[in-house]
Amino acid sequence: MATLFDGYRSDYGDVVEDSVRFSGLKHDFFLQAKIDILRSIIASRGLAGDDRPLRALDVGCGIGALHPYGRTLFSELSGCDISAESIDRAKADNPWVDYRAYQAPRLPYDDAGFDLAFAVCVVHHVPPAEWPGFAAEMRRVVRPGGIVCLIEHNPLNPLTRLAVMRCPFDEDAVLLNRWTAEKLLAGAGLSEIESDHFLLFPKSGRLARAVERRLSGWPLGAQYACSARV
Repeated sequence: MATLFDGYRSDYGDVVEDSVRFSGLKHDFFLQAKIDILRSIIASRGLAGDDRPLRALDVGCGIGALHPYGRTLFSELSGCDISAESIDRAKADNPWVDYRAYQAPRLPYDDAGFDLAFAVCVVHHVPPAEWPGFAAEMRRVVRPGGIVCLIEHNPLNPLTRLAVMRCPFDEDAVLLNRWTAEKLLAGAGLSEIESDHFLLFPKSGRLARAVERRLSGWPLGAQYACSARV
């Protein structure tokens, strides 16, 4: 998988843009939506406060495309990926983030070093036999009381399946639904598991977001966020 994504260091954004072109939306719309759902989880889980810095880790961060959108959300942000070429690009684009390349399965961090660890559309690239170990590693690097979050494609959404089919680096994707993600986090010993579907509407206005929140428990949105407490 590292070799696959090394090849997309320069044109990752263009490839994603092309895969979602049929929607009429730009890649940045989807990136902002992911930051918005992370912000909601941070608030609802009580992770941030005026006197508490928020230390976050993005597992499988790729070229760090998400990070400029979340610069004000995290006090300290780290990112890691098995693609060394992608990490080099991320370092050049986001010098304020601490990036590390690593070799799976062990994450290159000490135990309990983060308040939040999240993986955005990463698990579907991991061989299913390795999913439990992946979740266990995310749990290991988060402090007691912190949060682990998986953001994934919703395989029940037909437009999501179309976008995945159109994306060349998703050829190996094994999509997992929200219930599988919940079982995965539960199996890693996490608790207080919650899932929210999002990207139901191709708009970012208040009304669209309000309706999305009311329907987030239904498997309708293009993606979902499954979060749990350590």
